Amino acid sequence: VRLLAPIDDPEKVIRVGLNYRDRGLEQDVKVPKEPLIFSKFPSAIAGPFDDIVHPAESSEVDWEVELAAIIGKMGRHIQASVAMEHIVGFTVANDVSARDWQMRRNGRQWLLGKTFDTFCPIGPAIVTKDSVTDVHNLRIRCSVNGQLMQSSSTNQLIFRLPQLIAWVSQFVTLRPGDVLLTGTPPGVGVFRKPPVFLKQGDEVQCEIEELGTICNKVV
Repeated sequence: VRLLAPIDDPEKVIRVGLNYRDRGLEQDVKVPKEPLIFSKFPSAIAGPFDDIVHPAESSEVDWEVELAAIIGKMGRHIQASVAMEHIVGFTVANDVSARDWQMRRNGRQWLLGKTFDTFCPIGPAIVTKDSVTDVHNLRIRCSVNGQLMQSSSTNQLIFRLPQLIAWVSQFVTLRPGDVLLTGTPPGVGVFRKPPVFLKQGDEVQCEIEELGTICNKVV
């Protein structure tokens, strides 16, 4: 049996950058005044236990465990006070990133580095919001080959889900099935000294308390 991605063809996959306070300390950058928004193409989505295909075009493939919110109710210009009504549930995501393409190529626009095929494993299921104790206080971790690389809590989010939903819906209509990835904590490979990147044969495990675990092999 192969467990598929719980959402496999959303209209939009929306990403938030630099959204963990402890991540800002890692990069020595100021706390953003507004959410930093970019996107991945939906074709990047992979299942919770599918392989991550290491593209020949990159030598700097990195991991990013993320809390993903799934939109359940359409809306535009949503007020923060009612924003959680537009979310049906949550899941675990890995925002796989080709750092060379993200940081030095394509005019330093992030899209291409974020959106290679298989660069967005999600799952293992959508956990409905009423089943989660407090989405803004969950342990979040990522391990590579059994070594813990990222360990934090969603209480470190700078912009929480109501703010993010309100902000993004100023620009686009959010529709059921849209995926909102909320940022990653510190511990990614590119900022290690020396940097560490994924190679074929590596196994990446991403876990969020109450939401489950995904595990993907790099091929």
